[in-house]
Amino acid sequence: MPVPHRILLEYAFFITFLKAFMTPQTILDFWFSDAAQPFWFEQSDAFDQSIRTQFAEIWRQAAQSELDVWRDTLEGRLAEIIVLDQFSRNLFRNSPQAFAQDNMAVALAQEALRQSGFEHLPEIQRKFMLMPLMHSESRAIHGQALPLFQRYTDPVTVDFEIRHKAIIDRFGRYPHRNAVLGRASTPEETEFLKQPGSAF
Repeated sequence: MPVPHRILLEYAFFITFLKAFMTPQTILDFWFSDAAQPFWFEQSDAFDQSIRTQFAEIWRQAAQSELDVWRDTLEGRLAEIIVLDQFSRNLFRNSPQAFAQDNMAVALAQEALRQSGFEHLPEIQRKFMLMPLMHSESRAIHGQALPLFQRYTDPVTVDFEIRHKAIIDRFGRYPHRNAVLGRASTPEETEFLKQPGSAF
C-alpha cells in the first residue's frame, strides 16, 4: 500500500528538523546525564528504546559519514564517536550491526588524539573518546591503547582495558561476539566462554 504523500512530507520535515537542531551538545547532554549513566554498561530495553526513539536518524547520518562537520571540534568528534561506538550497541544489540561502525569509531578516536586539547577534556569524556580502542579486535590497536588509558583515564577503566587486551592477545578477537557475528568458535574459545567474565 503506497505511503500517503502527506506522511512522506511530514517525515521529510522531521528529518530536516533533526538535522537543524540535533547538535553534538545534544548527544553529550544526553549521554553524560545522571539519567543515562547507570545504563552505560548495563543492558536495559527501555534505555535502548529511548536511544532508538531519539537518535536513530542521527545514527544513520553518522554511519553514512554525513556528520563530518562535527569533527571540527573535539566535542563534536566525541559526540560522533558516542553515536557510532555506543549507540550502535544500544540500537542493534545482539546483532552484527552493533559492531559494524567500530572501525570508523577507531579512526575518529585516533584522529582526536592528534588534536590539540584532548588532554584537557574532562576525564570521563576522554574515557569515551578512547572506548573504540577497547572495543577493537586488533592486537596492534590494543598495544597502542593501554598506555593511553593509563595516561588519560581512571584505574577502573585501565583494568578493563587490561582485561580486554588479554583476550585479544590470546585469541585475536572477542570470542563472545562469535555467535552474533556467525563465527565458529575454536575449542579453546568454547572452553573460555564457559568461564565467568569471558564476555563484556
